[in-house]
Order: sequence, then structure tokens, then C-alpha cells
Amino acid sequence: MEKASVMTHRDERENVSSMTRRRVRAAWMFLLPMLVTLALVAGWPLLRTLWFSLTDASLDGSGDASFIGFDNYLFYDDGEWYGILTDPAWWLSVWNTVYFTVISVSLETILGVVVALVLNTKFKGQGIVRAAVLVPWAIPTIVSAKMWGWMLHDQFGMINDLLMKLGFIAAPIAWTADSDLALNVVIAVDVWKTTPFMALLVLAALQMLPSDCYEAAKIDGIHPVRVFFKVTLPLITPAIMVAVVFRALDALRVFDLIYVLTPSNEDTMSMSVYARQNLVDFQDVGYGSAASTLLFLIVAMLTVLYLYAGRNNLEQGGR
Repeated sequence: MEKASVMTHRDERENVSSMTRRRVRAAWMFLLPMLVTLALVAGWPLLRTLWFSLTDASLDGSGDASFIGFDNYLFYDDGEWYGILTDPAWWLSVWNTVYFTVISVSLETILGVVVALVLNTKFKGQGIVRAAVLVPWAIPTIVSAKMWGWMLHDQFGMINDLLMKLGFIAAPIAWTADSDLALNVVIAVDVWKTTPFMALLVLAALQMLPSDCYEAAKIDGIHPVRVFFKVTLPLITPAIMVAVVFRALDALRVFDLIYVLTPSNEDTMSMSVYARQNLVDFQDVGYGSAASTLLFLIVAMLTVLYLYAGRNNLEQGGR
């Protein structure tokens, strides 16, 4: 009898193992077309970019590209260091990108939580307001950047006209040409456009919260502000962190908004704009590819760190 029971348990384990293997094979079969497409669309261009970053390729019409190793990144000659890692314009673009990412994502997160809390309350016309809030996010970035570029124009822009009528300024301001204002103006436009994205993700998290804890807090007479910091915020923190990471990775690659609002302005140049300038304007494919590779490595490193931290949190939560 005992032997039959052991055989039964063994058969059950084998059946479960066989079913698991079939599910894994089926999953890989479904993923295979996507992986092949991704390898062709993203993998091959990435490998070509890595290769070009190790050559002196250019668009001067010669068509010849020689392997030069890491000279585009850093090399020593005649007592001096050269390469992209010694270029002040590159490090300025890195600083601009980091500044843009930190400030814009921080403001978008705070405003997104506030907007989500407002949209989560019941009021007349709630559906219309929710749809209207998403309009800035739905507008293509190029279109919104061009729209704001016209509104911020120092001669016939409506922003200057409105501020002058209200008495806040005495003369028109060149918002996107002033080196002290340009980057902050770009951040303001990005916050206007992307805050709805953050609000949408936070609102989805708020919709999933259990109502019993709020009913208990209301019965106990706990102040709503305290309920937010003690109950709501801890519960929606995972969703906020996911939104912040996705938004930060996107902000690190910012190109179109800066390029349209402030073209050929080193004071607002991001890493993507720097790479484009060397690739297209200076026709230095090798140098521009090196800049693109460094940008990819930065984004990839942050992604790996986030996945590693997320896995550790899951393992600790499971314990």
C-alpha cells in the first residue's frame, strides 16, 4: 500500500513536470516571432552602432572606415588626452540630461499624484475631466513642442502678451533663447505633457486599493492627510516607483522636445542631441556612434539596477 502511494506521488510529480515543460515550450513558441523581430529591428542596428563607435567612419563620401579601437572614447597623444570622455560639450550634455531627468520626473511625480487623487474622487463630470487631463499626453511630442515654441516666441507669442497684460513683465522675454531660462522652460513643457502619464498610472493604483481600511479610518476619525501618508502612499508606492523608473529611462533619451524648442543651443543639449549633432551636422559617424553607445550603456545600466533591486524586493517580500 505504501509502495503504491509513493508511485502515485511520483507519477503526479512527473505529470506536473511534463505540463510545466509543455507550458514553457508553448511560451517560447509565442515569444519567438517577437524575439526575432526585436533582434532584426533593434539588435542589428545596435551592433552596427557599437561597431561604428570603434571606427573612424564618416559621411564625407569616402566610404572607408578603419578600425581605431577605443580612440573615439579616449586616447592619449603628445601628452594630452582626447576623445569623447574629454569633451566638455559631452559632459555638459550629460549634466543637462541628468538635470532635466531629475527635475522633470520629480515634478511630474508630485503633480501626477495630486491629479490622480483629484480624479479618484467622485464629482459631477468626472469622466469628462479625466479625458481632458489626458489630452496633453495624447498630443505628439513634436506637435506640442512646436505649439509651445510659438506660444513662447519673444515677438508674437501669447505667453509674453499675457504676462505683459497682467503686469508680471515689462518687456518680452526670449524664453527659449535665454541660457538661464531655456532648460527650465523645456522642463516646464515636458511636465505639462507627461504629468497625465504619471497621473494615469497612479490613478490605476488608487482604483485597486481596498475600501475597508478607509472606512475604518473614517470611523476612527483619522484626519485624511494622515490617512494619505500612513495608508494610501505606502500602498501605491510600488506603482509610483514603476512609473518613475519608466519615466526616468524615457527622460534620459530626450531628444525631440529639446531639439524643436532650442535647436543648436549647447546650454540645453542632451546626450541624444549631442549624438545627433556629431552624426548629422559634423558627419562624424564614429564619434556620434560612440556618444550613442555611451547613452545606451547608461540607460541599460539603470535598467539592470532597477530589475536587480525589484527582484531583491520580491525575494524579501516572499520571505
